[in-house]
Amino acid sequence: MSYAPFDWIDDAARRRADAGLVRTLRPRPAETASLDLASNDYLGLTRHPEVTGAAAEAARRWGGGATGSRLVTGSTDLHAELERELAEFCGFEAALVLSSGYAANLAALTALTGRDSLIVSDAGNHASIVDGCRLSRAGTVVVPHSDPDAVRKALRTHEGRALAVTDSVFSVDGDAAPLPALAAACRAEGAALLVDDAHGLGVLGEGGRGALAAAGLAGDQGVVATLTLSKSLGSQGGAVLGPARVIEHLVNTARTFIFDTGLAPAAAGAALAGLRLLGREPERTGRVREVAAGLYGRLTAAGLAAVRPDAAVVSVRAPSADAAVRWAADCRAEGVVVGCFRPPSVPDGVSRLRLTARADLTDEQIAGAVETVRRTAPVG
Repeated sequence: MSYAPFDWIDDAARRRADAGLVRTLRPRPAETASLDLASNDYLGLTRHPEVTGAAAEAARRWGGGATGSRLVTGSTDLHAELERELAEFCGFEAALVLSSGYAANLAALTALTGRDSLIVSDAGNHASIVDGCRLSRAGTVVVPHSDPDAVRKALRTHEGRALAVTDSVFSVDGDAAPLPALAAACRAEGAALLVDDAHGLGVLGEGGRGALAAAGLAGDQGVVATLTLSKSLGSQGGAVLGPARVIEHLVNTARTFIFDTGLAPAAAGAALAGLRLLGREPERTGRVREVAAGLYGRLTAAGLAAVRPDAAVVSVRAPSADAAVRWAADCRAEGVVVGCFRPPSVPDGVSRLRLTARADLTDEQIAGAVETVRRTAPVG
């Protein structure tokens, strides 16, 4: 009998193909004439000369990589400077920079809970939160989307350490979580609140300080935030923000911090430059919301099933997974790149196109993109 331990992969691949769920890597060119409405470059900073220049300078000064974990050789003055300025900008006592937003969520969830803890998680939360809940070994209750009463009831069933976790802005439909009500539920039940503000930083709050600042929760001693540096700040990496004692606890206990190579200096330098640009040019925050509203208004006027955005994400529902894939491909062929979300990436099973607003888009580009989406829309 032949030894073929991975034959099951072929069966899994066939099932994916039959379900229309095959994913394909498409390397993008450095320069393209296509209009990008798929990336998360909300403020248009990824190619800003100050951001790319800071990345290049950091690489020249500190090297191409961090050389080790943050606790060994992977911390530089840039990392410390970025942490100080992130915390100050967002209104928290302290911050900790990690290699990705995914790692930041895993760090916070696993270090702040444990076997005897309870996590209450929104049904629409990002996959990194789902994985963090699993790795934490805590008891996890998944509650209906954006339902503070369900969170309060779930917390009430547990005595001891408990934490509720939510995205601030959900990545599928772009709707915002009811943060003040969630915080009130947590306070009433003696629980902590963890908020992934990946899609809020740079888009919500005064000057783009994020959803927690907008909700009056920045710096609250019962609240911890996670961020990504790869969206509004035009770089790469993640961070956890919160009370100083929480950040110190993560330094000593969070495995995705302790055992992971530190964020590359180039990424830290780029993120710091992006943060400083945002501080100097807060108007970018208003513009990205204006662009999102413009996309939504034009899409709905064209008769498409768009969801009203609370931040920079605008989704348009498709009749099926296959239709969504074809629709995105047709848009791409006509020079407009859009995201395509389908099961299992969407918690409600409804496939969508996802358009992301950018502060550097013109009104003419917005109108042209919506016309392309309308013209290529599936019938029925």
